[in-house]
Amino acid sequence: MSNILHNATVDTLLERRSIRKFKPKPLSDDIVETLETVAQHAASSQFLNDWSAIRITDPAAKKRLAEIGGQPYIATAPLLYVFVLDEHRNAAIAASKGVETASDEFTLNGSYRYTQAQNDAVLALHAMETAAYSLGLGCVILGSLLNDVPALIDLLNLPEYTYPVLGLAIGKPDQDPALKPRMPRSMQFFENEYPSNNETLLAGLQDFDEEVHRYYDLRNTERPVDPFSDQIASNAVDSGVTSKAVAPNAKRQGFRLER
Repeated sequence: MSNILHNATVDTLLERRSIRKFKPKPLSDDIVETLETVAQHAASSQFLNDWSAIRITDPAAKKRLAEIGGQPYIATAPLLYVFVLDEHRNAAIAASKGVETASDEFTLNGSYRYTQAQNDAVLALHAMETAAYSLGLGCVILGSLLNDVPALIDLLNLPEYTYPVLGLAIGKPDQDPALKPRMPRSMQFFENEYPSNNETLLAGLQDFDEEVHRYYDLRNTERPVDPFSDQIASNAVDSGVTSKAVAPNAKRQGFRLER
């Protein structure tokens, strides 16, 4: 028996599912303003506000993003954003105050600020996503846009000290996918310290594998989803991941992740 407490916010989050098919209805300016303002109210490390989001309205740009992501539905999203970590704006502010951004003392391009800005962008995106669901909209987070980071940087004209993080597609849902299974809490929440042995860590894996294998994704209704452990094993040796390495692209954008 579940002891979960329910209210509108909790239920919105518990019912969250990715929506990949949208009704072809534009969203109002009021909705856009609401979602963007909510995103701005997310937590920000040291209040540096080191993220930005680019709203994509040009059909040609949407089509190109769909090509980069390998997902045609991206081009059909009524509302589409790419969130970026953004130290370019703060570098410009610092330069206006006399800071020499080309010096070794400049730290906004280091690994700490890179990761913190990335965190801030994700927090803002999640706030926007949650607000969208609460308004009866559907969303899908687009990690697939990172399939070709250089192409994405060029398409969005991203300047020095910026880097794409994730995309977010929003619209009125035109599908009703089943809720995807979630891992047992015992495999993800620990008390005081990380489990000291893998037997304890993986105690719930077999049942979770079976539950995941019974789930049918709307993207392929002809076959059940692979067990979770099979998905992990496949991704653990995916050679394609090396082509998405962050360091070379981050260096191109002026970041020094070795610092």
